[in-house]
Amino acid sequence: MISIQVSSQPISEIKSSGYLFFFSQDNFAIPSNSFLKTLIPEIEKLISHAKFMGKSEEILTIPIMKNGDLVHVVMAGLGAQKSGIHNQETYRRALGSVVRTAEKHKIDSLVCELPDEKLFNFTTKEMAQQTATMLRIAAYYFDVYISDDSRKIGPLAVTIITSRVGDVQSGVDMGLIIGEAVNTTRYWVDLPPSTLTPTELADKAKDVAMETGLKFTVFNEEQIKKIGMGGLAAVSSGSHQDCCLSILEYSCGDINAPTIAYVGKGITFDSGGLSIKPAVSMETMKEDMSGAAAVITTMKAIAQLKPKINVIGITPLSENLPSGTAAKPGDIVRFYNGKTAEIKNTDAEGRLILADALAYAVKNYKLDAIIDIATLTGACSVALGPFFTGMFGLDEEIISRVSESGKRTGDEVWRLPITPDYAKGIKSTVADLCNIGATNYRAGASTAACFLQPFVDDTPWVHLDIAGTAFDVPAISYFRTGATGSGVRLLIDIALNWKK
Repeated sequence: MISIQVSSQPISEIKSSGYLFFFSQDNFAIPSNSFLKTLIPEIEKLISHAKFMGKSEEILTIPIMKNGDLVHVVMAGLGAQKSGIHNQETYRRALGSVVRTAEKHKIDSLVCELPDEKLFNFTTKEMAQQTATMLRIAAYYFDVYISDDSRKIGPLAVTIITSRVGDVQSGVDMGLIIGEAVNTTRYWVDLPPSTLTPTELADKAKDVAMETGLKFTVFNEEQIKKIGMGGLAAVSSGSHQDCCLSILEYSCGDINAPTIAYVGKGITFDSGGLSIKPAVSMETMKEDMSGAAAVITTMKAIAQLKPKINVIGITPLSENLPSGTAAKPGDIVRFYNGKTAEIKNTDAEGRLILADALAYAVKNYKLDAIIDIATLTGACSVALGPFFTGMFGLDEEIISRVSESGKRTGDEVWRLPITPDYAKGIKSTVADLCNIGATNYRAGASTAACFLQPFVDDTPWVHLDIAGTAFDVPAISYFRTGATGSGVRLLIDIALNWKK
């Protein structure tokens, strides 16, 4: 757990167990009257001896005695500038490394001044927001089922020193909301799948609505069958847990404002159904509801941040299990919009539930755009690895919006192709579509996107495949093993920066 406060007091007057300083690889000048010089008069010699250069993610920690107390001076590298600008992601990862350092040395409080925001092309508020968001994300640790107190991590209190208290406080408040949305997503994804069932996740959406005043609607399994959502019903048919469809609606108060919809895949556990996965492939399949969790927590953040746009959050929720009542390879399902699909592989279930949700969204709301987010294909994970979310779409304006938000937030996307050539790979001889691409088309992420396209009509649409980025992302300091909250920062930023 992390707390952040903002103060205009001189850094020298604040008692802390740690003092944090940021260093550019391009500039090591330390003013003779600086607080760091007061703490460690021979700081230049120590830096030289430690060969600290301010490289990206480089950390130097120096324990000292101050007024009889042991404190740690933490120096974090920001890397080199390029054309006079530091890389924003380098700063995010520096913050992650700082939190890991605090945990290692059992530092329970840190005081710092933020780097010059102009060196990152940030405003003061943006700098503070990014700082708060990343500190909160880095501090997340799923320990609810750990009984050994020695394995738990203590709280960390951070104080930011600034003369621009108003702007920094505003940025911190916003950043904490975004960071909490990311961490709530991670917490839900990390929960055991028997704990977080489709109904439980729908109840969490309801709780969000009650807390924030969002409009909430839920369809149960009987209603889903009645209105013709054959894809969602088929996926759920093998489980004793009922499926449901939850809808959260945010209104900015202007009916003429743009309206966008977010649709998130919510398979709370995916065994593959009768086309069952190998045992090792099921070990992390509690994370198959990452898209739905991201949409629900994004809607909560949107309700708190109040962008001037209307947003609809739709989450189809189901379990995919084998049983005597499960959907079978060879079955044909009819979706909400009347289209049909042959099920050749019950492990290609995410597109079946998304198809119904997308069709419902475009029929029942007047939308300027629709974005779906899903742990959809292993093929996307193979293509891009764990560092970029796959992005598909044909509308260049919305593609550009999503790309820009990815760069602003660090929740980055990489565009992959969706063309009529790939669409030929999901044609069926007995139905409109087939739920898996023909093997000779190979590009499973692209054929999956092509399957979804007929369900959005002419609405500008982007499909985000987070199969590689939602869970167990390595080598990034602000993540740990487990869920990442992929897509939350991105979706919030899209809504906040949407303009006609």
